[in-house]
Amino acid sequence: MSEVKISAEPRTEFGKGGARRTRRAGKVPAVLYGHGEKPKHIALPAREFAAAIRKGGANQLFAIEVSDGTQVLALPKAIQRDPIKDTFEHIDLLLVRRGEKVTVEVPVQLTGDAARDTLIVHDHDTLTVTAEATKVPDHLEASIEGLEAGTQITAADVELPAGVELVADPETSVAAVTAAPTAEQLEASLPEAETAAEEAEAVEGEGAEGAETPAAEGEETPAEARTEA
Repeated sequence: MSEVKISAEPRTEFGKGGARRTRRAGKVPAVLYGHGEKPKHIALPAREFAAAIRKGGANQLFAIEVSDGTQVLALPKAIQRDPIKDTFEHIDLLLVRRGEKVTVEVPVQLTGDAARDTLIVHDHDTLTVTAEATKVPDHLEASIEGLEAGTQITAADVELPAGVELVADPETSVAAVTAAPTAEQLEASLPEAETAAEEAEAVEGEGAEGAETPAAEGEETPAEARTEA
């Protein structure tokens, strides 16, 4: 994966208020740490960072140039997003060196098509591997071409690029091929689902009817309290 050059500024404001002002200025609060160095708080341009992550993935390597003259290589270690706005809230960046090996989580993509009348059940979308910091793959691949129902794809079946080593247990299940339900099975399951929904509604209705509880002896009900007031 090629590195992306990105500029940054030292960050002097901290806490929630400082972070909000940083984000309003179109930047993302971030911290650089690792190699035994003191953490360095910086602000990254939000638009450029988002574009790099969209293209290279969560393990995108960054060549960061801070306005105080600092130049470092770093990998995202933790990315906090706003679940509603889908914007970046805070980034933890791990300092790395060329030739240094790092342990990262890499997405797994399934390629090909399994046999007809099957379904694919995903168990793990990522696997832990080690790789040189400048050669972390953006994804790994495992073929499901022609696989029949009952077949399981494990971490050992995932193709690893040169220089990448598996850290996860080789027996870790990545995905499983199962038989797709027949039309008859789907039709048979509909009455069961409807019955379960009706029973759930009945239970909720009973709970609502019994929700009103009389006041304990000596206590005023809300209506009595308002009358006396």
